[in-house]
Amino acid sequence: MGTESGEKYWYNMASGEVEHGMLSPSVDRVGPFDSADEASHALDVLRANSAKWDQEDRDDHS
Repeated sequence: MGTESGEKYWYNMASGEVEHGMLSPSVDRVGPFDSADEASHALDVLRANSAKWDQEDRDDHS
C-alpha cells in the first residue's frame, strides 16, 4: 500500500512553506507530494499543468 496522505508533503500557498503532513487548512495547501523537494517545486508543477491545460483547451476549440 502507498503512503497515507498525512505522511506526505504539502506546499502551503499562504506561507510558501513545505509541510510534512496535513498541517494547514486544505484551502491553503496543494499536494500531496512524495518528498519535500517535490513539494518545494509545487508552483512550477502548477504553472506547467496550467499551461498544458490551457493549450489543450485552445486545441479543443480550434
